[in-house]
Amino acid sequence: MEKKILRMKELIEVLSKAGRAYYQEDREIMSNYEYDRLYDELSALEKETGTILSGSPTQKVGYQVLSELPKERHESPMLSLDKTKSADDLADWLDGQEGLLSWKLDGLTIVLTYEGGNLVKAVTRGNGEVGEVITPNARVFANIPLSIGYKGQLILRGEAIIKYSDFNRINEEIEDVDAKYKNPRNLCSGSVRQLNSQITAGRNVNFLAFMLVNAENVDFENSREKQFIWLKNQGFDVVEYVRVNRDTVKDAVQDFASRIGENDIPSDGLVLLYDDIAYGDSLGRTAKFPRNSIAFKWADEVRETRLDHIEWSPSRTGLINPVAVFDPVELEGTTVSRASVHNISIMEALELGEGDRITVYKANMIIPQIADNLTRSASVKIPEKCPVCGGKTEIKQMEEVRMLYCTNPDCQAKKIKSFTLFVSRDALNVDGLSEATLEKFIAAGFIHEFADIFHLDRHREEIVEMEGFGQKSYDNLMSSLERASHTTLPRLIYGLGITGIGLANAKVLCRRFHEDLDAMRKADVEELTSAEGIGEVLAKAWRDYFDQEKNNLQLDHLLQVLDIQKESVPEGEGIFQGKTFVITGSLTHFSNRKELQNLIESLGGKAAGSVSSKTSYLINNDTASNSSKNKKAKELGIPILSEEDFLTMVKENEGENL
Repeated sequence: MEKKILRMKELIEVLSKAGRAYYQEDREIMSNYEYDRLYDELSALEKETGTILSGSPTQKVGYQVLSELPKERHESPMLSLDKTKSADDLADWLDGQEGLLSWKLDGLTIVLTYEGGNLVKAVTRGNGEVGEVITPNARVFANIPLSIGYKGQLILRGEAIIKYSDFNRINEEIEDVDAKYKNPRNLCSGSVRQLNSQITAGRNVNFLAFMLVNAENVDFENSREKQFIWLKNQGFDVVEYVRVNRDTVKDAVQDFASRIGENDIPSDGLVLLYDDIAYGDSLGRTAKFPRNSIAFKWADEVRETRLDHIEWSPSRTGLINPVAVFDPVELEGTTVSRASVHNISIMEALELGEGDRITVYKANMIIPQIADNLTRSASVKIPEKCPVCGGKTEIKQMEEVRMLYCTNPDCQAKKIKSFTLFVSRDALNVDGLSEATLEKFIAAGFIHEFADIFHLDRHREEIVEMEGFGQKSYDNLMSSLERASHTTLPRLIYGLGITGIGLANAKVLCRRFHEDLDAMRKADVEELTSAEGIGEVLAKAWRDYFDQEKNNLQLDHLLQVLDIQKESVPEGEGIFQGKTFVITGSLTHFSNRKELQNLIESLGGKAAGSVSSKTSYLINNDTASNSSKNKKAKELGIPILSEEDFLTMVKENEGENL
């Protein structure tokens, strides 16, 4: 018994770390397969011992609320579902009852409340007891009805999801490989919980109802299916379902399984719900699970194969990811021979070695993963040199995860990222130089430093002949470079990529030194920190950059090809001179925070990211919220302004110093 309790404690610690990484930090430290295996082991031990320890993942649901969105406690806890991987279990569970079998959606659970026919509130599931109020974001979901015919109080639950087609579209628009989203669930979670609803609107979030909680004075004749039909008639999209009984449920499961590959909606299994409302409710619930429904998770198709080798794949941030290359096997109807191992921690936990017998599967029947290593030789050698540049590698510990990085600042993989920043919109703003194009030019030897970008005309013949290029593309690029060569000093400084020096800080420094670049390059830490908002950390980063001769040489070469134009500065010092603003929450008068930030800076002020003793004003349309920034501002006695307050201040004080 004592050994079993100790094992339970070990499992709780491991699973809690994995859950925290997955739900709160959007990173993965173990495979889904391994998590499920350990979870099932813990659940079995709890049943066997009759003991449930404090903090057990079997007694917790969802993620912890960490954002600055308003919080609200649910009237009744939102529980997760008990699960099985056996269709026979579903038949036994139904017994003589009829049920509704539907997709188990892989997104973010939302509770909607309608009163008087209008959507009045949307709250995330959160940790099951406390959720986040995301009403402004729900209003811009692609398919939520803002008004319905029914005028009584309606409360329903459903899943916010981003379809695979939209997920792929959004990722295709992101040129930086490292910035691409890992899966639709992570993208959806971030989209739904945005502080700016305009961002949510651009993500095409959909809502699929899966449970009616309450509808005053409506008789559904004790049927969940009739609730679904009624919701459809009110304008809601309802999760796809079929009516089943003990004899038909297995065939229905098989039908859903056959359509996974073509399903555009992210799903990680099925849900079976009793149609008889009274019967389901009469069964009550456990501490974690309601008894009126059960989840079905796909029994993974697992194949054994031989690991040939580990391929080390460098990224633009210097991170080097291990990828398992194995003898091809058929999985879920396709041939696979590669699977990401994600990081060194997972690779070491699997004790991988060339020639090992491994088992592989597809997570959610889509993404190839290693399930287990049967021989565990642990013979894979972690490379001491980067496979791209030959530079020295270094293992870094991030929380509980060990990851491999290239330490060479001149690694070609890293260069691509720095050049991408240099040509980005807020820097030199060069159209036609995507990350993929830069990668081609660097590989061809056209670009070694920033100034080389403005000498690409020296390689006209080679560029015109490149795949995807031609004379017209070349001409467009030359025109773009001509426009970009006429720039401002803050844009140039931001484009250099000095640690911590964004466009706003670049503007602050330019104002402090009156756009005297020579003086800025020679300034010491004390002089730099005299600029509003420039602390010792940023000042040291600036000095570290310009203390390197090669960086000064690069800048000198740039100054030979650029026409630096002075930014138009408002007459006088500007009404917000010496004032620092922090912006939080959603905006209505400005399309995004950048637009508001630009106005503040044009009037002599500065926009910062966090509230501190140096903050002059906090801008938040929800001035009464209990967000962490509002609380901090109140503690420090900092005024909290709505957009209306801010615009009134601008109007009343134009031409004056505050």
